[in-house]
Amino acid sequence: MHERFATIDYHTAGEPFRIVPDLGIPIDGADVASKRVFAAASPEVDRARRLLCFEPRGHADMYGGFIVEPDDAGAHLGVLFWHKDGFSTACGHGTIALGVWAIESGLVAADESGTTVVVIDVPSGRVTARVRTDQAGTVTGADFINVPGYVLARRVPVQTSRGEVLADITFAGAIYAQVDATAVGLSIEPEDVSEVIAFGREVKWLLNDSAHAEHPSDRRLNGIYGTILYSDHSADGVVHQRNATVFADGELDRSPCGSGTCARVATLTEEGILPVGGELVHDSIVGSRFLARVVAEGVEAGHRATTTQVSGIAHKTGEHVFEVDPSDEMTPGFVLR
Repeated sequence: MHERFATIDYHTAGEPFRIVPDLGIPIDGADVASKRVFAAASPEVDRARRLLCFEPRGHADMYGGFIVEPDDAGAHLGVLFWHKDGFSTACGHGTIALGVWAIESGLVAADESGTTVVVIDVPSGRVTARVRTDQAGTVTGADFINVPGYVLARRVPVQTSRGEVLADITFAGAIYAQVDATAVGLSIEPEDVSEVIAFGREVKWLLNDSAHAEHPSDRRLNGIYGTILYSDHSADGVVHQRNATVFADGELDRSPCGSGTCARVATLTEEGILPVGGELVHDSIVGSRFLARVVAEGVEAGHRATTTQVSGIAHKTGEHVFEVDPSDEMTPGFVLR
């Protein structure tokens, strides 16, 4: 069997997103959340994930998505997000990339108003990419509007190799632990990247099976997806933070992390640091930036919930046709971390 996979690659604020419009492998399920469960258990689908994510076609920090049917006619498309360790429940940077791709590919016609809404079903619910275009039809920016986020636990003590830290745990499409990097002597800078990854991974696995990491209504969303290490740079009334999000098993987000940004907004709003309507300036470890604000409030599972809008941009990096030589002994690939 000669395998071929066509992809369109984007990056959002430096983080890759590999789109597979037609996988060519059936993915069953009544909705996108069920399709994720099917994909994770399917040797054929998971092989395709590994082929496109692992070296030599990808790398340990590759990210992408398989386009699937949406839950119903209310959305333009569905997507299964994937990384080197499996299939995730949410991805803000991927949603931004998908919105831009939908407009640039013609899948969704650009609205003459200059703002086009692209509705996407993801495993954690229905999200929106709001894509902005100029008079020539060129994409100039995009907003990601997430499912509601809410704090699950505040200031949870965690005994780590760097001493005790206090973690805030928040759901925003996925569950994140958030720790002040400066409290353990880390900076959100490229020179600290190895230590940032190691510590983020450590915190994740210390909390992953705890009661704090249980979703209140859907066990498929249980577990710590990522650790957000942050430092605060707020001044003159501007809430400004820098973060490194370490997700899956040691992947480092090059962007400020879309769903992770929503988790920070929910946490900062709960703490009273970010006023409703105020803006979070959120930078990544490579210096890219998202702007985020609360656009709606409510109650979810007994928690104060915030719906967050994250603004950024995605750029196309290429189109690819990946092939698998049946005699290639390195198939489906490898990762070194």
